[in-house]
Amino acid sequence: MIEAETLSKRYGPRLAVDRLSFRVRPGRVTGFLGPNGAGKSTTIRMILGLDAPSGGKVTVNSVPYARLRAPLREVGSLLDARAVHGGRAAHAHLLFLAQSNGLPRSRVDEVLEMVGLTSVAGRRAKGFSLGMAQRLGIASALIGDPGILLLDEPVNGLDTEGIRWIRGLLKRLAGEGRTVFVSSHLMSEMELTADHLIVIGRGRLIADTAMRDFIERNSQRVTLVRSPRPDQLATVLRGAGGLVQPEQAGGLRVSGPDAATIGELAARHGIPLHELAPRYSSLEEVYSRMTQSSVDYRPGAPAASKEVAA
Repeated sequence: MIEAETLSKRYGPRLAVDRLSFRVRPGRVTGFLGPNGAGKSTTIRMILGLDAPSGGKVTVNSVPYARLRAPLREVGSLLDARAVHGGRAAHAHLLFLAQSNGLPRSRVDEVLEMVGLTSVAGRRAKGFSLGMAQRLGIASALIGDPGILLLDEPVNGLDTEGIRWIRGLLKRLAGEGRTVFVSSHLMSEMELTADHLIVIGRGRLIADTAMRDFIERNSQRVTLVRSPRPDQLATVLRGAGGLVQPEQAGGLRVSGPDAATIGELAARHGIPLHELAPRYSSLEEVYSRMTQSSVDYRPGAPAASKEVAA
């Protein structure tokens, strides 16, 4: 488990992380979200002992990372997939990690097979695409068979097949009882992968909750209704205070009355329904609303073009 208690980090006058407290528990994939500049990278660096906190503390398995006796066997991390000596082959890189940490040589072949790099094990890292470098970085994180995985943007550079692979891998590892902590800006993928979310903005905690609860509690709820008599149904629903917007094939998006109320109104007026389904916002929509006030880097309107007289 990873546990932060009133964790803070200051760089001169700037407070990058502000009294942040959370727990990352085993047995589930926890997503770590926040806008650029929110303090995610700084928090991750403090977890791994790369930066010292200005206040508070963060522990891994109840001790600071620096006090772990065999860090690679307890924590696997991926921060920068390109942080590998370019002249070293994938197999040689992993073999160095294994031998320097008392791991069997056989583990190198195991993780190469696990990430799909067996056929290019002898190639130098400088010739790898970004997706291949990501796979090598994940192999490095897995080589100690750790109980905790901390991955920053693990799907960066992966193709569709690779993204599906990493999604399945993370879920499987969490299913084995491991602690899986993943930072990502790819909301659609995070919605499919994570069970739990920790969301920060301007270094402060915004949410620490189950994925489904985060979406359902913060969604702008609507109900999708389909009927062979959409115009009549729309009139009835507007009369009950509903905001009705047309969808394709006679469907209506209704805000205001819930699904049960819509069904009762339709029955009362003898209007048949072919579909009555609550709809929630996507993670991206909810996340954007929740973090809007925490965005530091917002693009401005494009400058108006100026005509130059000849």
